[in-house]
Amino acid sequence: MSGISREHRESISNGPLLPTIDELKRIDTSTAEFQELQLPRIDGLRRTDTGLSDLSSLNDDKASNTGSAFPLYLAPDLDDFETGDEEPDRGNWTGKFDFLLSLLGYSVGLGNVWRFPYLVYNNGGGAFLLPFIVMMLVAGLPLMFMELAFGQYASLGPIAIYEKFSPLFHGLGYGMVIISSVVCLYYNMIIAWSLFYLFASWSAILPWEQCHPRWSTENCYSFKDADECKDSNGTYFHRVCYNQSAAVFVPNLTALAADGSQRRLPAEQYFDNEVLGRSHGIDEMGEMKWQLVVSLFGAWFIVFLCLSKGVQTSGKVVYFTALFPYLVLVILFFRGITLPGAMDGIKWYVIPDWSRLTTAKVWGDAAVQIFFALSPAWGGLITLSSYNKFHNNCYKDALIVAVSNVLTSIFAGFVIFSVIGFLAHELDKQVGDVIEQGAGLAFIVYPEVVTRLPISPLWAFLFFFMLITLGLDSQFALLETVVTAILDRFPQLRNSKIWVVLCVSIFGFAFGLLFCCEGGVYILQLMDTYAASYSVILIALIECILISWVYGECCTL
Repeated sequence: MSGISREHRESISNGPLLPTIDELKRIDTSTAEFQELQLPRIDGLRRTDTGLSDLSSLNDDKASNTGSAFPLYLAPDLDDFETGDEEPDRGNWTGKFDFLLSLLGYSVGLGNVWRFPYLVYNNGGGAFLLPFIVMMLVAGLPLMFMELAFGQYASLGPIAIYEKFSPLFHGLGYGMVIISSVVCLYYNMIIAWSLFYLFASWSAILPWEQCHPRWSTENCYSFKDADECKDSNGTYFHRVCYNQSAAVFVPNLTALAADGSQRRLPAEQYFDNEVLGRSHGIDEMGEMKWQLVVSLFGAWFIVFLCLSKGVQTSGKVVYFTALFPYLVLVILFFRGITLPGAMDGIKWYVIPDWSRLTTAKVWGDAAVQIFFALSPAWGGLITLSSYNKFHNNCYKDALIVAVSNVLTSIFAGFVIFSVIGFLAHELDKQVGDVIEQGAGLAFIVYPEVVTRLPISPLWAFLFFFMLITLGLDSQFALLETVVTAILDRFPQLRNSKIWVVLCVSIFGFAFGLLFCCEGGVYILQLMDTYAASYSVILIALIECILISWVYGECCTL
């Protein structure tokens, strides 16, 4: 054959030795001798549709660690170049918007209506927005685009892609999958809490509207009961309405009742004492709450059903789960800004405390939140894009999702802080003193606010249904990352994907039972704080060095 030495031609037909780049450039692809040549298969990275006639334009790849003389972008099957984009063995998104909405749903999740407002709340209000946007432009968007292009190009999950790309660093893929595994364990518990509240909302009177003796303390203060007591010329104090004749037997009753410093919201005590059964600390795990066990089973069952057929089914579900939260957020925004005291909360949100910008904590929290929001270095971006067609415009997808994510976070902040301002007005507190914990923004503030709205069960149902849809989008991608890693590592299991998803779901449910204990919330908060914080920043840094330096700029362009 013209261009390939006799020794190399014989070794190609009989063994794994591959021709060199210089020899490939001299191949005459029109000869019958070439057509008879059986080139070996290189498992791993994607082919291009350039055809062997364009081999002369390929760069000499001296930095590749794939164990071949081919550039990274050469074909898995050099004897059968195809111009198509399909990957029948792994599957592809069935429509363009399947991927875009899945990516949007993965990025826009519970963190936008829970974690982001809480970080703003703890870092000086509007002062947090500047470092958040800077981190998105400097780190979040470039990393997101890099991972989307990387995964789309190779059509492999995180573990397999690094094993082929640079075997020395394939532990990076394992790190990504481990992070996604840990996060998806406690993420589904938050969805289970939302399911619990969703079914609790199916009643004429919301259970947290009043201070039920079973789960409330004497400091529980029900606005509904207080208003009814006031209408009857009584004084509401310690869950009791004292009429004028009974009030004389309680010294300083009027002054004590007016002091709001010791008041506790019914929604707060309902969440801590009824839903969680919160113990005094992580050293007191206590018993399991059977209601939470049932809710957790329901959450994992929903995830299993949606992922059992792969991206073909989850890609259709996201048409609803990715768009419905925006409808609810808009409705809640217009309702929130009409509440008394809402403007105080919004002012606290948009007026920055510039002195906070000089502290490293604000910038560190902003960086962590960007990694939590756009999810680079988690493995999910690589996984989702690996099911793309080869020529999909992932750059445009990255821009759309990154900008949408930031705008959603900022808009959700207006929704949340209008409500916090209302609560500060009702509790006679400063805006900065209303909430003490992150989970409280989703499971204390809004449950309390909806009790003050007409048709409160409807508002509660909409809000918690929105939380479920937000959580499911992200959970789909997290679990798909784990499943894809398993299937890429063991390709023989691809025909049994439904059983792989079932086994992973059963394991996730079994481990999640830990969160159903009375002290489980402390484990959840511990994992939320440390599982996906600075570890993902470290992985992203190594990933950038690996792609741009170890493999080399000349080989990735």
